[in-house]
Amino acid sequence: MRLASLAMYVAPKPVEEATDAFWAFIRDYLRQAGLADVPDMIDRSVAYDHAWARPDLLLSQICGHPYAATFRDRVRLIATPCYSYRGCDGPNTRSLIIMRKDAGYTSLADLRGRVAAVNSFESNSGTNVFRAAIAPFANGQKFFDRVFEAGAHVASIAAVSEGRADCAAIDCVTFGHLNRFAPQLLDRVTVLDETPSGPGLAMITAISTSDDDVAVLRAALFAALSEPALADVRDTLALVGFEVLSDADYEALLDLERQAAALGYPELA
Repeated sequence: MRLASLAMYVAPKPVEEATDAFWAFIRDYLRQAGLADVPDMIDRSVAYDHAWARPDLLLSQICGHPYAATFRDRVRLIATPCYSYRGCDGPNTRSLIIMRKDAGYTSLADLRGRVAAVNSFESNSGTNVFRAAIAPFANGQKFFDRVFEAGAHVASIAAVSEGRADCAAIDCVTFGHLNRFAPQLLDRVTVLDETPSGPGLAMITAISTSDDDVAVLRAALFAALSEPALADVRDTLALVGFEVLSDADYEALLDLERQAAALGYPELA
């Protein structure tokens, strides 16, 4: 069996269950279209970023910055999801910069000398667009007292809530899911500002996947948008569309990195 890994948005529980239902539709569509080695279930034993380079990859999701910076010649783009949450604009997404409700900050400038948490230093939503937002305020200097890697957006939120960090950039889809299905995790935080936007995570397949199979995979995703039986699934996932983007579209995320470097702020620090 080939690998299906949809590990980027799998919490809270209603989102996990809706993702399983979404995959079940995709699985059946692919099998009916004649694709071989389509797995029964999503493989949750594989770390999200370990799936990207797997030669047996059938379908996965990749963060936009790692795609543009490292993986564009190692995987094939299928389509980019569009969501209905705050911060989402078609296939583009931004992050919401959070702080504790009692922090009293009124602008990004107030974060100078504070502690920031990121989900991953390679993340577009947690680091790249956060750096782009901070760069105009940094004046070419170290901005934060400390930046540490929390390991996940939910962990970054917990760090801010518990006072271990003063701020973090949380991708708008994760924030939207939590706001709907686990609002207690956001009780102590509020949104201070928003980052620049750019293409969101993409659905990908292995570089060896044929043009015909890419077309079938793409057709399956678009079919899921109009399947009446998936109405509740789409609502739970806040999924409203897919768009087929190009490498040139994802180059915009590297442009944000270059713009920050041009301002003397090449690293989130």
